[in-house]
Amino acid sequence: MTTILLLGKDGQVGWELQRSLAPLGELTAWGRQQCDLADLASLRDQVRSLAPDVIVNAAAYTAVDRAETDAQRAFRINAEAPGILAQQAARRNAWLVHYSTDYVFDGEKAEPYREEDSPNPLSVYGASKLAGERAIAQSGCRHLIFRTSWVFAARGGNFAKTMLRLAGEREQLRVIADQVGAPSSAELIADVTALCLYRIAQAASEKTRSGLYHLSAAGETSWYDYARFLLETARGMGVALLCPPGGIEPIPATAYPVAARRPVNSRLDTAKLRQTFGLHLPPWQTHVERMLAEILAKER
Repeated sequence: MTTILLLGKDGQVGWELQRSLAPLGELTAWGRQQCDLADLASLRDQVRSLAPDVIVNAAAYTAVDRAETDAQRAFRINAEAPGILAQQAARRNAWLVHYSTDYVFDGEKAEPYREEDSPNPLSVYGASKLAGERAIAQSGCRHLIFRTSWVFAARGGNFAKTMLRLAGEREQLRVIADQVGAPSSAELIADVTALCLYRIAQAASEKTRSGLYHLSAAGETSWYDYARFLLETARGMGVALLCPPGGIEPIPATAYPVAARRPVNSRLDTAKLRQTFGLHLPPWQTHVERMLAEILAKER
């Protein structure tokens, strides 16, 4: 039986991966209490002792703004730790699945980014994730690196849940309107991961599918239009909000200063993923509606 190691089980994507990976083999799921990616020597020893056939790394340093002043820890977790996982995967001829980000790009391109476009991260976080990608590629291990964007889930904190909370407290909101991307659910990312691994297991030439892929929901939106959709959908589900969708004011990113610069264009071209694995990626609205329904069901 295939043995699978999941790292980062308690995060948004990791939580969903516990569900999606379970049918594929014997799953061992570790959170920070079981395995600290910042402790590189321990990480190497633990993975070597378990000797899994598949390693899925959903753990990361994700405090984007804090990383600007905590670069050493960000690089240790986002670059050095994936490099160690890749070395262990290469040693056993195992597969490594790893998640990266649209933040490896500067957002200056007018069209959605393709895998072969040159990265140019604007932040320490983006640079650390890019270094992790390169460490994995240079290891020679069989791997799937999924770059994704604007991740959300009913579990944990994210933009959608923040907007709902604020709309219940205030009559007006101000939301950035000049950054675009595709909100991508943890559920979708986890399901695509499991399906890709299943397709690889069934293929005679699975090595040819090793590589870097862009993974996000179909379509695009701005943070402003995303917020309007959230409030309109929530109101349609009977949620009483102080702020109506029309009460959101569009603002430029420059009006909301943060420590780490974000790419203006976070759109990812997913053609390579869809064609290689025969996938259809649903529009971003589909899973946003599912998330809202799940959040509201828990509150009632």
